[in-house]
Amino acid sequence: MTVRHTRRVFLSAATMMAAAIAATACGSPQDTASGGGDTAPVKVGLVYSQSGPLASYGKQYIEGFKAGLDYATKGTGKVGDRKIELTEVDDAGDPAKAVSAAKDLIGKGSKIIAGSTASGVALQVAPIAAQNKVLFISGPAATDAVTGANKYTFRSGRQSYQDVVTAKSFVGDAAGKKVVVFAQEGAFGDANEAAVKKVIGGAGAAVSSVRAPASATEFTPFASQIKAAKPDLLFVAWAGTTAPAMWQTLDQQGVLASTKVVTGLDLRASWPTFGAAGSKISFLSHYFDGASDTEAAKAAKAKIPGGTLDLFHPDGFAAAQMVVRAVTEGGDDVDKMIKALEGWQFDSIKGPMTIRAEDHALLQPMYQAKLSGSGTAFTATAEKSLTGDETAPPVSQMKG
Repeated sequence: MTVRHTRRVFLSAATMMAAAIAATACGSPQDTASGGGDTAPVKVGLVYSQSGPLASYGKQYIEGFKAGLDYATKGTGKVGDRKIELTEVDDAGDPAKAVSAAKDLIGKGSKIIAGSTASGVALQVAPIAAQNKVLFISGPAATDAVTGANKYTFRSGRQSYQDVVTAKSFVGDAAGKKVVVFAQEGAFGDANEAAVKKVIGGAGAAVSSVRAPASATEFTPFASQIKAAKPDLLFVAWAGTTAPAMWQTLDQQGVLASTKVVTGLDLRASWPTFGAAGSKISFLSHYFDGASDTEAAKAAKAKIPGGTLDLFHPDGFAAAQMVVRAVTEGGDDVDKMIKALEGWQFDSIKGPMTIRAEDHALLQPMYQAKLSGSGTAFTATAEKSLTGDETAPPVSQMKG
């Protein structure tokens, strides 16, 4: 992923809905369910992280998917007379395992593959979908490269560009503003710095960076550099176990009080990482419980274990609704499935969604958020909701 939330903080490792009358019409897949006379099950392969570093993301994805399938089929698990038959495979975040699993599932009759918790996985599975002419719906994987990968590839989550545009919204008109990226040395930091320079710098801001070695445990010198730069916005992209010490230092050295500090809001379980700094940070957010109050969100909360939505529940929920839409309108014809999804507008957990026909980008709301309270008692509140049009990435050329 390009930017991670908290642990992967920003642009890293999404949310859609169900079927309608026509490819550009608003609606939900439960409105139309045509199965013809065919009663053979529809085989859907779900390849995602059940284990590995992104297992917590995968857990939310599959919980959301099953809630979304229930919602989209009105509790039947069927499209017409055809049962949606799910086969779940753990890729452990390993692209090689994911490719092998996808090929095996396709060989056994699956014309729809969904999942891909990790960006590296999604980028390897997308070509397999094109080679075998099956539908691929990527999940939480946030890399921008999934958009426009090929005509067979869609996504059910947000992409990195939407994260950065949400960060940009905190400075308003970027022209003439000073933005500093604080990140670790290495590919992750490089990607974050490049993204901010492209999106926020491209809008007229002067972007510089303060970079720390990944092994750093003392952050006072870096805090001093940041304060001396006097930025209008500090964009923090941080990964790893040193995050609590880093945030504590920025707080103690007065950085959080001297400028607007923005980072990504990760899974609820990670919120205690911010410590006392949590209530002083501005967050860009893909999703958190309470960010929306849609009918889909209410239905998902009723089905999700524990009744609390989290970061990647919307991605799974939307993926299920896209599956139902595709099968409702396309049956077993993958080309018809693609047509049914391209340009489709619908409401999902996050609200209004649009699958852009030109490159299959998923236009969706994004959020500015704040935390209140402390530690395990943090509560997130949406300060502002940005529309799908406001966070829309540039159109990518379809590659195949």
